[in-house]
Amino acid sequence: MNNSVKIFALLSIALFIACNEKKEIRTTHEKPVVERNQPKEIAYKFQKTKEWLKNDGSNSKALDIVLALNRVDATNLKTLDSILVPTDTSGDIAYYMPFPLEVENLEEVKKIIIFSYATQAFATYEYGTLTHVGPTSMGRKKDKTPTGLFFTNWKAEETKSTFNDEWELKWNFNIENKLGVGFHEYALPGYPASHSCLRLLEKDAKILYEFADQWVLENDQKVKLKGTPVIVFGSYDFEGAKPWYALKEDPKALTLSEDDLEDAVSPHLQSIIKEQGKRIVGNE
Repeated sequence: MNNSVKIFALLSIALFIACNEKKEIRTTHEKPVVERNQPKEIAYKFQKTKEWLKNDGSNSKALDIVLALNRVDATNLKTLDSILVPTDTSGDIAYYMPFPLEVENLEEVKKIIIFSYATQAFATYEYGTLTHVGPTSMGRKKDKTPTGLFFTNWKAEETKSTFNDEWELKWNFNIENKLGVGFHEYALPGYPASHSCLRLLEKDAKILYEFADQWVLENDQKVKLKGTPVIVFGSYDFEGAKPWYALKEDPKALTLSEDDLEDAVSPHLQSIIKEQGKRIVGNE
């Protein structure tokens, strides 16, 4: 074998190794391990708000669950005559919310945020594992939140609403720049009340603020790398009773199955994986 052939062979081997090493970097990941505490039973009842607050309101874990169940913040909770409460509040909040703990077709997605319009709830997944859930208040009937696939753009700890500059939005993360739609901390009254944004409790807004990635701009007119994928799906029955009230008779009334989430994600999965790959390469 002459020197030219040897050099070519060595270069080919080196290239093969490099490509496979890069492939390994892009495809391997550590699936998060989430320790969960499951309640002994999942059942619900209605109780007078004042009575529940007097007896159980000092239990911060129980309060978090009740706020999430009723899709309200602490201030609005006190204005309700009756509230939905679990008979057992010993479990993690994930067991009282509608999302599945694992979603197989998200196993290659590093992280994603999913908002369910029908249940007024959101979830984060990392490589298919549920890592955080909470309540939301999405767009009211005449200002519905757009549905589909979005990506997080820019964020600000505090900014003014584009709908009304008197509204201060804290922990805001934009997902639709032209329409000014984003998720942020704001009042949760127990029903869809926003002007198309996705309202969150303060603690949840802070978590998503840190969880999601901002876009990377090439210039003022072009996005180089997109942020974290966000899927908004489903529709809300504005004429019916609050859907979570059905949990008293059927604790699984709002349950979203793994198939439900796969149906919502599958049309967008190729785009999500493509943008994720770009971001991985861009950060190497």
